[in-house]
Amino acid sequence: MQGLIRSVTALAVVLLAVSGSRSETYPTKPVTIVVALAAGGVADVIARAVGQRLTEEWGQPVVVENRGAANTQVGAAYVAKSAPDGHTLLLTPEYTFTVNPFLYRKLSYDPQGAFVPVSGLATVPLALVVNSQLGIKDVKELIAWAKANPGKLNYGIPGVGSTSHLSMEMFQARAGVQLNPVSYKGAAPALTDIVAGHIQAMFVSVGLAAEVAKAGQLRILGVGSSSRLAQFPDLPTIAETLPEFETTIWFGLFAPNGTPPEVVARINSAVQRIIADPVFDQKYFTPNSYQRMSGPPASLSAIIARDATRWSKVIRDAGIAIEE
Repeated sequence: MQGLIRSVTALAVVLLAVSGSRSETYPTKPVTIVVALAAGGVADVIARAVGQRLTEEWGQPVVVENRGAANTQVGAAYVAKSAPDGHTLLLTPEYTFTVNPFLYRKLSYDPQGAFVPVSGLATVPLALVVNSQLGIKDVKELIAWAKANPGKLNYGIPGVGSTSHLSMEMFQARAGVQLNPVSYKGAAPALTDIVAGHIQAMFVSVGLAAEVAKAGQLRILGVGSSSRLAQFPDLPTIAETLPEFETTIWFGLFAPNGTPPEVVARINSAVQRIIADPVFDQKYFTPNSYQRMSGPPASLSAIIARDATRWSKVIRDAGIAIEE
């Protein structure tokens, strides 16, 4: 029996040594971060900024590859089929896991079993904006106007099932109003039509709306963050009018399921150090009103569960579905 115990103990020591060695030697070759959105957006900017810093830290090239199509499905499916060794990672917005599973009848990836969370990156609060000529100054006035003028307020959506779209569906349900959706191929053209007065409102990222609002071409009524933003302390939150109303877009890093936990932990540690660096924050996050997401992989899992509960209800109540 003592011999068996010594053998098991020796085996445990060997396994721990192998596990530690695998973590210490990672990465052993170039790492690819697959961004599930087109180049030039928030996800792409964050991926390239973080990738550059990881290259410097690891001494291995970190390459960013954009595979943006089908509402992140193309990029997600590609990474899901990659080797689970930490050398192919997925950088994607939250709706890959919190919206798509409830929006599409069929997905090209398994949102529950194909991935493991690695690290949260950034949260981008959404802002509720209106045409400045509408004369509406806050959320209460918008609700009152919409109730007094049923069916007359049109809002822009940059894609069916987008966070912007679902945010307005949630707003209508909470405020007890009925508005008319107008679809666009992206947030920028919808924002242009708000300025021109062709539509009256939409949800859009604070960073995208701020400069236009500063020029007086639209008005920001409120932000979807849980508290007021340090960059815009005078902007109220929507929750100040509709309690507990919150809407943001966040971006996270994921690995194929089966990736060794010690490799996941090593990536998480490196990424968390980078986004917590004040120099990095001042260059990439603060100017764009991004908020960093801190914590271990488990914290990202909890956020996914929370937001999936929220958006699945909105989708179900609004009767939204995509057959593709």
